Amino acid sequence: MNITDVLALLISLAALFSYLNAKLVKLPTTIGLLLISLLMSIAVIVSGKLGLGLEDSARHLLASIDFNKTLMHGMLSALLFAGALHVHLDELVKQKWVVAILASLGVVTSTFMVGFTAYYLFAGMGLGIPLVYCLLFGALISPTDPIAVLGILKTVGAPKALETKIAGESLFNDGVAVVVFLVLLGFAGYGHGEGEVTVNTVLALFAQEAIGGAIFGLVVGYLVYKMLESIDNYQVELLLTLALVLGGYALAMKLHVSGPIAIVVAGLLIGNSGRRFAMSDKTRQNLDTFWELVDEVLNAILFVLIGLEVLVLAFNPEYLWAGLVMIPVTLLARFLSVGVPITLMKKHRTFTPRTIRILTWGGLRGGISIALALSLPAGTGVAREAILVITYVVVVFSILVQGLTVGKLVVRQSG
Repeated sequence: MNITDVLALLISLAALFSYLNAKLVKLPTTIGLLLISLLMSIAVIVSGKLGLGLEDSARHLLASIDFNKTLMHGMLSALLFAGALHVHLDELVKQKWVVAILASLGVVTSTFMVGFTAYYLFAGMGLGIPLVYCLLFGALISPTDPIAVLGILKTVGAPKALETKIAGESLFNDGVAVVVFLVLLGFAGYGHGEGEVTVNTVLALFAQEAIGGAIFGLVVGYLVYKMLESIDNYQVELLLTLALVLGGYALAMKLHVSGPIAIVVAGLLIGNSGRRFAMSDKTRQNLDTFWELVDEVLNAILFVLIGLEVLVLAFNPEYLWAGLVMIPVTLLARFLSVGVPITLMKKHRTFTPRTIRILTWGGLRGGISIALALSLPAGTGVAREAILVITYVVVVFSILVQGLTVGKLVVRQSG
């Protein structure tokens, strides 16, 4: 199938599953789409066991879709920009230290807690996955997914300060996680400058990716802001924001700076200063409508893809058990990496009740974790297959179980 046929099929499935969810299932859109596509995938697998031949065709189709490139180099930039557009910068500045610590130190701490715990647990289960690959698993599973988190936050009515903490952390921590992931790939012998990974190279890579990405996002965001300020034509202005998202992300990746961080920074600039000073009411209204639609469509396609990915995974029973074991491990690591810094910060600032509990349970994992797992080189062999399945189990639990219950937790907090 060519790219047009694949896109047509994915959009058709997303539309059909969205209709079924709205008409029958009535779950939050992202959760409903994942559940329906997951059930359809299981039905296809069962049909294959019965000799109907659907399983091989479905797997062949999915094998033609590079999930990692589709998300990380295609959809992610638009989804991050759409999310950042509606984060109030004034609120984010108030929570800057909380967001910065959770998105950086929290991710690194969680990476090592999950990684070392996984190493000993996997060894006890007879999997024997090398430590560096366990740490890679820790890096890819530690960041909360902005796409999953922002989708849930739209429906739960969280207090503004708490929503800003969750949204701000999730928008930035995936960029940090990618840097940590790349550093660990270097230790595994698959990154840039293999065999030369030192403290200096790690710090240089972090500065280049994270700080460089933020500066690049500020520069391109400001250029587009000045262009928006100089005209009043909403069609052209929408095209400018689209060029910023797609062109800016692609250029950031070519310059080896963090595309996700660049687009988040640019989105915050356009969503705050741009909306306030560079747009007419008509442009602002059309901008919101356009990016909300892009967000909904891409989210639908993404969660359908996550559900369908079950068809191409090697579901060894040992991997499934390891995935189930890692669910409480990742939750505990999240609790500690969030709870310790917030407890220390409580001496100097006030937090809403149950903040640690909500940040822990509301820290959903999503497509970014799966995309990073799929980016592991084929040469990693059994370790790659195991990490893929374990990641998938944790992500599905996170979205279906945590995603469906975090609203009740927030409501209890608000009450």
